[in-house]
This record gives sequence, C-alpha cells and structure tokens, in this order.
Amino acid sequence: MKKITKTNALRMLDKHHIDYEILEYEYDEEHLSGDHILHQVDLAASQIYKTLVLQDHDRHYLVCCIPILEEIDLKKLAKAAHVKNVAMIHQKDLLSVTGYIRGGCSPVGMKKQFPTYFQEDILKEEKVAFSAGKRGMQVVLKPQDIIDMVQGKLVSVIKE
Repeated sequence: MKKITKTNALRMLDKHHIDYEILEYEYDEEHLSGDHILHQVDLAASQIYKTLVLQDHDRHYLVCCIPILEEIDLKKLAKAAHVKNVAMIHQKDLLSVTGYIRGGCSPVGMKKQFPTYFQEDILKEEKVAFSAGKRGMQVVLKPQDIIDMVQGKLVSVIKE
C-alpha cells in the first residue's frame, strides 16, 4: 500500500478527529477541468467540490465551495456574504493568500481561516470530495464534518 504524504489539510482533519478517505487521480495541467477529475474517480459530479477564493470590495477574502461542474454566481455570493460585490482573486495570489496552488486548494488548512460558503445542495450528499491540498489528491468525507470544521455557511450561489 502506497504511503500518503500528509498535506496541511489532512493534518487539520486528523487534528479534529474527522474520518476521511483519499482518492488520487492523474493531474494534468493541460486538461484542468472538472470533467478530467470526474472521469478518474468513482463519484458523481454533485459529490466533487471545487474551492474558489474571492475578495470583496474591501479586499477581505472569502472562500466558496461549489460542485465541480457548476459555475458561481458572483452576485448571489455577494448578497449571501452581505457585501457589495466579490471577485475571484488572481491566480498568482492564491499561494500567498491560502498556502495552496491552483488545482490543490482546499477549504481546510489555509494559512488563515476565511469566511467559507458551501452550495446548500452539499447536504443532499452522503459524502463529498474536496482537494486534499495537493494536485491529484481528493479527500472524501461527510459534508457536515467539513462545514462544522470551517464554520461554513450554506448558501445558494451557483448559476441557474
């Protein structure tokens, strides 16, 4: 059995005694899409979540997790976060803000805990997957566990 290198996200889950499993997939910079991951793991698209990092009009950061094939509605997120507007942060700033790189950003174990929002449909799933903090690795766990751990809020923020 292959030994898994513990990422900051996995260390945080261990620290909080949260049960999880690891799924690994072949990471490909050329084909960075939800479909690419979806075809390699045994989960439905509604169970795999991507972690987006955004900034509001006052330059405060926030995190939003939505199903991998969905698109975020920035106006809905701004309204849910009670701010004027939000925008995705620049990819070049992701590492310095979160400690993670594109394709490996997890809502767990960032440099600082930012307000975190989850698409409300997450609770319809028995288990969900997020990046484990490293490209090519997903962590699978109960949705309520991750929501509780990051003190997340449930919102409706995907485009209709």
